[in-house]
Amino acid sequence: MNRKYSLLIAIAAFFGASVAFAGNPDRQGEAGANQLLLNPWARSAGLHSSNTSNTAGAEAMYLNVAGLSRISGTQIQIGHTRYIADVNINALGFAQPVGKGGGVFGISLVALDLGEFEITTTETPEGSGATFSPTYFNLGLSYSQMFENKVSVGITAKMVNESISNAGAKAFALDAGVQYVTGENDNFKFGISLRNVGSKMQFTGEGLSKQLPNPGPVQYNNTYYERSTAYELPSQLNIGASYDWLLGKLNRLTFMGNFTSNAFSRDQLGIGMELTVSKSFALRVGYKSELDASEVEASLDNGISGGLSFSIPLRKGTENRLGFDYGYRQTKIFNGIHNLGLRLEF
Repeated sequence: MNRKYSLLIAIAAFFGASVAFAGNPDRQGEAGANQLLLNPWARSAGLHSSNTSNTAGAEAMYLNVAGLSRISGTQIQIGHTRYIADVNINALGFAQPVGKGGGVFGISLVALDLGEFEITTTETPEGSGATFSPTYFNLGLSYSQMFENKVSVGITAKMVNESISNAGAKAFALDAGVQYVTGENDNFKFGISLRNVGSKMQFTGEGLSKQLPNPGPVQYNNTYYERSTAYELPSQLNIGASYDWLLGKLNRLTFMGNFTSNAFSRDQLGIGMELTVSKSFALRVGYKSELDASEVEASLDNGISGGLSFSIPLRKGTENRLGFDYGYRQTKIFNGIHNLGLRLEF
């Protein structure tokens, strides 16, 4: 058997074995750093992340890094998400082919803007007028390799940071993925990704210290440091498939499905459909459901999603293009989640 396809089978078997450790609702709430599960990219958000099998380019570093290598040139993406309760998510993605062997290198940065909070202490429980702003960001370095236009594999190493001025927590995590393309017109795709597998996070810093009186006869204050409990990252496994129904040479209608197995929450099923007209326009719709969850227990963004994209050439006769993406996800409370994105391809 071809060694490249043997590698694919080995990776798929490893990912498949991970299912046994996922989908456990009894562990709900035990993981932290849940910003790793917030999708900052409009195209995949409009499909409710059901495009594990066919995601491509810089935004593939979020869902399935194997799709990073499915581009022909340099790509830069900027994403902005209006989440809930005035929380904003900003993202930057960069993808650059390396040599002529089908490899692509990528960098991604996702940061949360949570706004400002008033500082309160035991001495000033109503606040002193001072404020602080938490810092949450994830920085990833990725590499993906394409083999004979059929199989692509990829891996991401990322740093996760959560901090305020006097306390913080950091962790390192790995993502890995594989995509396989087959069919007479390469119209059937299959993908698997394993995300957020890494070290535990634990808060440290001066913010965990406390001044208390010395218990002995001599009166002075001692500084005591409290140890916070370490917590896991929200690892998950995605398995997806898609089929392209070709409508002429330039148009297609793609049907896709995805199964997500979460290590610290319930499993999820998602479906999506995307209509692409040439390279200029795309329309998307998706639906996600959380398995065995009541209306009260289900996650925030279950239900309908949708989105669209426009792309225009920057110079006639070249592949340089500028794209605009929009995605919407229905939520049970607030007014939904809105994703905006810009893409530059050259």
